[in-house]
Amino acid sequence: MQALLTAIVVWLSANIALPPSYDHPRIERMSSIEMTSLLYQGALGTQRRETTTVENRDQADQRRQVVSLYSVATKTIYLTPEWTGRTPAELSILVHEMVHHLQNVAHTAYACPLEREKLAYEAQEKWLSLFGRSLLSEFRLDRTTLALTIACTG
Repeated sequence: MQALLTAIVVWLSANIALPPSYDHPRIERMSSIEMTSLLYQGALGTQRRETTTVENRDQADQRRQVVSLYSVATKTIYLTPEWTGRTPAELSILVHEMVHHLQNVAHTAYACPLEREKLAYEAQEKWLSLFGRSLLSEFRLDRTTLALTIACTG
């Protein structure tokens, strides 16, 4: 996993203009339900909580599920137990969370926590495009949904 994280850092620093850091985050496994609970209970701290969600592809269940989280406080990426990293889509989830880790260790300031998501989704889209894929094809994230996901309000 450390070699994979290093490769992602190198790619992000070359393609997304993030400063590299080889102080890698911890990686832990957690169910989507547990991640959702952490997210809404505020157990990740009052700083920032970053997530990647996917639309459940089961047509009978069209809810969006949390598939990854990044904890700023503990520098930990949480992935579901089902995550294997064997597909471009699964690797893109790790790319997304590594953006948040690099933003965190670089102490990058943003107007609101959701603004941090814009760069993470841009990196994820760029990664997927290397394989002829997109956020829409892999996660059913269209431009409107994405715009609402990263919008700072209030």
